[in-house]
Order: sequence, then structure tokens, then C-alpha cells
Amino acid sequence: MGFKDFMEKLTGRVTIKKGNAEEEFIELEPHEMKKKAAKIFVKYFILTDFADIKGVIDALREGYTVALIKIKPLKDKDMNELKRAISKVKRTCEAIDGEIVGIDEDWIIAVPSFIEVFKGETGAAGDISEDTTEEI
Repeated sequence: MGFKDFMEKLTGRVTIKKGNAEEEFIELEPHEMKKKAAKIFVKYFILTDFADIKGVIDALREGYTVALIKIKPLKDKDMNELKRAISKVKRTCEAIDGEIVGIDEDWIIAVPSFIEVFKGETGAAGDISEDTTEEI
């Protein structure tokens, strides 16, 4: 191993000869080339008590969480506590410019500001259509 090879390893530069010309490149490790992307987490929560809402609110405030919340256990237990819990999640969503949407009777979804929940309906053939009513 010569001095030139030693310097190439030390600096990370690689010289490649093409015919009479030499080109110099910097060799990068694969982990250096990866760009870190923000991760979005989909977390589910089950509300059995009003205190369970703290985990939902903390996750939403982190900013990268889509919260799927099962409300049936709390709904069966105490409707007033459920209303308080949903109100608290709603206030948190408003504070972070997020959105809260009821999926069905037993589930709600809360998302941060950069995610939009589609509120239309899907037709039988999979086509997305607006909820329209016509009088006959």
C-alpha cells in the first residue's frame, strides 16, 4: 500500500483512471446517504376511563401521531365521562390545528394538522362520491 492509497483511505477520496484521464470521487458510506424522514405513527387507544385520555393527548402533542381511539368501553360505562374525554381531545386537536372525526359509533380518529381525513363516502364500485340527496 503506497502513500496515495493511504491518503485515499484517510480522506475517503477514490481516484479512478479512465484511459489517460483520472477522475476523483468521494466515497460515501450507505448510512451517510440515507435521508432521515419524519415518521408518522398510527397508534390505537382504548378508553375505559377518563384518565386514559392523557396518553392520547400526549401522543397528539408530539405531532407525528394518528390516534385511533376506541370509545365503546367508556361509552358503555359512563356517557358523561365520554363527552368530557372527547371534548378534551377536540380542544387538543384545535390547539394543534388537527382534526377529530367519528369513524363509527365505537371509534374516533384524531390527526395532526398535516393530515386530512376524507369525510365523503365510497360507492359500491369503489368510486368516491359526495353525499348527495335528490328529491324525486
